[in-house]
Amino acid sequence: MKRNATAVWNGTIKEGAGHLSTDSKVLDQTQYSFNSRFADGIGTNPEELMAAAHAGCFTMKLSLDLTEAGFTPGTLETKATISLDNGVITSSHLVLKASIPGITEDQFQEITAGAKANCPVSKAYNMEITLDAALV
Repeated sequence: MKRNATAVWNGTIKEGAGHLSTDSKVLDQTQYSFNSRFADGIGTNPEELMAAAHAGCFTMKLSLDLTEAGFTPGTLETKATISLDNGVITSSHLVLKASIPGITEDQFQEITAGAKANCPVSKAYNMEITLDAALV
């Protein structure tokens, strides 16, 4: 399986602007700029997209792992925060709130740690990945 996206940029880094598109059209000439990345501008940015990818991948992997362990997940809500420090993407921090009937805290922590380590996006990211997981 292969997926792709296209970025188009016009102009200098601070005054220019660009847009991103995907084959699925979920992103369809979605704007991004210096201000949307480093200030409060309208549009997306690479770190936001990385966060969305990590939150989505981890949550799907967790659902798979829970199902394979015999649990039926209720709601799994994950927030990912990507940190950009001095021009380097340094970490991804996952915060999970989960409703999983019948699971013990120990089982929950073991399965979530496995999903964090083994989701394809975690494996692709060469950075520190942390997780706070809570049953609600």
